[in-house]
Amino acid sequence: MKKAILFILLIFAPLALSAQVSGPMISFDMETIDYGDITKGSNGVRTFTFENTGDAPIEIQGVRSSCGCTIPKKPEAPIEPGKKGEITVRYDTNRLGVFRKTITVNTNVSNAAIIALKIKGNVLAN
Repeated sequence: MKKAILFILLIFAPLALSAQVSGPMISFDMETIDYGDITKGSNGVRTFTFENTGDAPIEIQGVRSSCGCTIPKKPEAPIEPGKKGEITVRYDTNRLGVFRKTITVNTNVSNAAIIALKIKGNVLAN
């Protein structure tokens, strides 16, 4: 019985190893940034940092926000394997009150072609 199990493992182990995912892989430090309570007119720029944990370059093909009060900026060049990249987001802090916005990121990563990043917070009067 032990020999049969060993034989099966020897046959199928190489197949399991060859099924590993290759290509670009993306890993964000965080997918939600909480501004907390901030004052009107304060700095609304925040940065999402990610790393390419795959074996091919990541291309950020597009970023867009759920409203015009949030302006995202993507890296222009591909991010090479093992390197980090940033998506910068600028929220208009002249708008008072609680906010929750989504930034949609389009990539060439097969298992993460569309990623939803979020920002939230509360802008207080001076």
